[in-house]
Amino acid sequence: MTPRLEASGIAIERRLEPTDLVLEPGELVALIGPNGGGKTSFLRAVAGIEASGREVRIDGAPLDNLSPARRPYAFAFMPASRDLTWPIRVRDVIALGLPRLDAVRVDEMIRLLELDPLVDRPADRLSTGERARVLMARALAPAPKLLLLDEPLSNLDPYWVLRLLGILRDAVDGGATALVAVHDIDRIRAFDRAILMAGGAVRADLSPSEMLESSELAEAFRIQREGAGWRVRPTAGPQS
Repeated sequence: MTPRLEASGIAIERRLEPTDLVLEPGELVALIGPNGGGKTSFLRAVAGIEASGREVRIDGAPLDNLSPARRPYAFAFMPASRDLTWPIRVRDVIALGLPRLDAVRVDEMIRLLELDPLVDRPADRLSTGERARVLMARALAPAPKLLLLDEPLSNLDPYWVLRLLGILRDAVDGGATALVAVHDIDRIRAFDRAILMAGGAVRADLSPSEMLESSELAEAFRIQREGAGWRVRPTAGPQS
């Protein structure tokens, strides 16, 4: 089967080392790393938001060659920022994710993300968690082959963390691929694969269970296992 995503030379000067990446169809992949490690830069470079000299192919087709009308069906990028500063109705924000008007699909997303009580409210009047759900609905609306999501679980209550993980699982089971930056490392158990970034480079690419026990994760986050939880790693004292 052709890989859903093939990317080479993903890089941003002084922030992201040249990196190659292959994501298989139907993979739910967690992207983890310490603050400033390169997760957001990596997602933005794959999406082509920042110039990186990269080559990205989805189903063998160069991403940069896709027409504006086809791009939303190929991939969606959801930034970590939840800013929605214009007083646009929630329903209209979701519709912006579609190349052409499709009221039926918008209604499907409203039901999926349980946004019915909010559809006619201005998006700039919503809570951060509510805006996160609206932006996720917009990203999912065109049913893209590739989802590039920056911290989509942040600012959500426990119900919506679990619901959104289930929605993402349904999307990849339906043939999509998702690369998702995750802040809570224990959440990677819900994923198929985990990629660790630190210092602007990929430091490990493992199964979630292997990643949680890896020395690379402990070193990058400066923590180590303690029972079912974590503790700060002892800081090395001055050498004599």
